[in-house]
Amino acid sequence: MRLNDPTAYRLDREPEVLAGLLDPAGQEVLELGCGAAWMTRLLVERFGAARVVATEVDRAQLARNRALDLPPTIELREGGAEAIADPDGRYAQVFMFKSLHHVPPALMTRALHEIHRVLAPGGALYVSEPVYWGPFAELTGLIHDERAERAAAFAALEGAVEAGLFDCEHEVFYQAEGSYPDWAHFAARFIDVSHRAEPLPEARRAEIRAAFERHLTPSGAHFLKPHRVDLLRKPG
Repeated sequence: MRLNDPTAYRLDREPEVLAGLLDPAGQEVLELGCGAAWMTRLLVERFGAARVVATEVDRAQLARNRALDLPPTIELREGGAEAIADPDGRYAQVFMFKSLHHVPPALMTRALHEIHRVLAPGGALYVSEPVYWGPFAELTGLIHDERAERAAAFAALEGAVEAGLFDCEHEVFYQAEGSYPDWAHFAARFIDVSHRAEPLPEARRAEIRAAFERHLTPSGAHFLKPHRVDLLRKPG
């Protein structure tokens, strides 16, 4: 397993990466840390999952998700990955789309043990994580430097494989295109979010804005956002 490999990236999108690795069709699956429920919806509408249980710790985001017109086969639930309210072996597949590094580092190992517990023997764990590398990481690092958290998430995955909880089947590095027409759109997506405990100081906000605007072109600011996907499988 590799934290990063600058030689291995391909241009791609999360749904296409997932389609090349795993088939959720007809399965009952668990998504931990569903965010705005974009991939949650796709798991049902594009990939044909029979049922998706999607958890989220951000209560404000969870409330917004509950106001969406989501398919009835999606169950939204408050909760974190370190304490999953399900019996042993319930799920065929578990998904974490850019959410493992948001688990407190002291709880990451417990979370992976919980995932192992609720996966059926032979079940798959799909984990995608942003990689701290390149101009986009440098920009968002001014908002919140997640280098340590992302490294801790990778170390926890590596430790779970070394402990025999999972086998590592595939590791994929891809870059997704991200475009933001102006500062207001970027700030709404990454700064003015419900999970932020308090507003950024104005001086820091101005610094981030200046850094963002250095990337602006007449058509907006365009980035390549690096990610790593690990497909792990519970033995058995």
